[in-house]
Amino acid sequence: MERSLPWPAPAKLNLFLHITGQRSDGYHLLQTLFQFVDYCDQLYFEVRDDGVIQRLTDLQGIAEEDDLMVKAAHLLREHGSPNLGVDIRIDKRLPLGGGLGGGSSDAATTLVALNQLWGVGLTISELAKLGVSLGADVPVFVYGQAAWAEGIGEKLEAVELPEPWFVVLIPPVSVPTAAIFQSPELTRDCTPITIRDFLNGAATNVCESPVRKRYPEVAEALDWLGQFGDARLTGTGSCIFAEFADKAQADKVLEQLPSGWHGFTGHGRNRSPLQERLQEAL
Repeated sequence: MERSLPWPAPAKLNLFLHITGQRSDGYHLLQTLFQFVDYCDQLYFEVRDDGVIQRLTDLQGIAEEDDLMVKAAHLLREHGSPNLGVDIRIDKRLPLGGGLGGGSSDAATTLVALNQLWGVGLTISELAKLGVSLGADVPVFVYGQAAWAEGIGEKLEAVELPEPWFVVLIPPVSVPTAAIFQSPELTRDCTPITIRDFLNGAATNVCESPVRKRYPEVAEALDWLGQFGDARLTGTGSCIFAEFADKAQADKVLEQLPSGWHGFTGHGRNRSPLQERLQEAL
């Protein structure tokens, strides 16, 4: 059965995050740089012909009706037959509220996979437009290319970056994005920069300071990983990352992780593992 062949939903890292303004509807205007890591949730789809869409994996803290995978399936079905259905299972590895894009990545993988499995026939661009309604990060996962992002995160320009190895730490806290964006001390007037500026080191994550202030576990992780490299927050947190030249260096750092801490190493990727899986299915 098709469910024996998983579809990956990879993590993303925000290599920097600036806020350049705010729209009248409250959404923040961003500049950020997305790169994928080959550490993934794994999704399994079993197509049905009775119109039933259901998630068969119990996920703590995510009700089925609120799950972006389920919402993505319903959204895509509007462009196909009402008889299209699916059983969805997931091996969940990406933490909630970690800034790795887990929910958005799961939604994107659902759109891409079911578009193929159901034979809906939408283009990647059309799937990305659908994805915006599920979350501003969904399109970058649909396109599956490392990207410079602006607007609310939906204006994407594909880029080619070095592909280092990363150590990613997972502090035992979930950081709500809305709360960080509402922080009074959050910098909201960054001067726009270029990718050349970023490559020259002129970029930070403006969310790091308010997250560090509110979550001592994140501050501790930043300080610990900072002993070995340039430790940074991804997105609004809570996960911390630093890059290394090769797998051996990254593994050596992870081996020194204090008892009870959690993290992983992963290879930076400009092309998402999801796009490679899609090519296999075509």
